[in-house]
Amino acid sequence: MVDILHRVGITAPPEKVYEALTTVEGLAAWWTTDTSGNGEDVLQFRFGDLGGFDMKVLDLRPDTRVLWEVVDGPAEWIGTTVSFELTQEGAWTVLMFAHAGWREPVEFMNHCSTKWAIFLMSLKSLVETGSGAPHPRDVQISNWH
Repeated sequence: MVDILHRVGITAPPEKVYEALTTVEGLAAWWTTDTSGNGEDVLQFRFGDLGGFDMKVLDLRPDTRVLWEVVDGPAEWIGTTVSFELTQEGAWTVLMFAHAGWREPVEFMNHCSTKWAIFLMSLKSLVETGSGAPHPRDVQISNWH
């Protein structure tokens, strides 16, 4: 198994970051505008013609942790987990991100690693400035978008 890992410092309180990770409105403002579902059960993320993902919410710890399991989407994602761990370090909230449990490091994983970094920068921007860059306004990096 292999994982995608990122660390991002955000100059905002953990409560504000947590809200952007656990509400449909927050998620739609940094990941994809086509977000639906219940932030405490299953979330649906769609990316137009590219398809999308369904995430089952496994764990929510206010202001410290969000954990999802991918229950629908590309075969490479099914059964993987996505976690956001938050800690406060002075004026910073440090976000430790993991998309864990990939069966093998296929080319699509490289693409997803870059896209996760782009979307985590969108989350940072949203929380710090009030404006993110969710799909379809995200940075395009290939024919997979």
